[in-house]
Amino acid sequence: MNADAAWSLANHWVAAWNAHDLDSIMTHYEDEIELTSAVAAQLLGTADGKVAGKTNVRTYFQRGLEAYPDLHFRLEDVLWGVNSVVLYYTNQKGTRTAEFMELSALGKVARVVANYSA
Repeated sequence: MNADAAWSLANHWVAAWNAHDLDSIMTHYEDEIELTSAVAAQLLGTADGKVAGKTNVRTYFQRGLEAYPDLHFRLEDVLWGVNSVVLYYTNQKGTRTAEFMELSALGKVARVVANYSA
């Protein structure tokens, strides 16, 4: 991973979300994806906010797009590491989010931990 690759991934990811294009969104994730999010806990009614597997993550994302029809992200910054990126963005409500994404050898997201400002 380098800065150019990290920004490319982030820009494509944000564009897919802003288009509400679930198929395009899902191209970024491994089949065995594990996601942890307070929003997932809220939308799915789970205490730990964990969602495992691409099918379940897709279902969660679909629920999110339905719950927030005006959903829109503005990318603020991208940080990159050896096999990871952090996307820092603001949503349509002004809430700031940082998503740590661990990448597989194929460059797809294998694990996500989402953190929110409010």
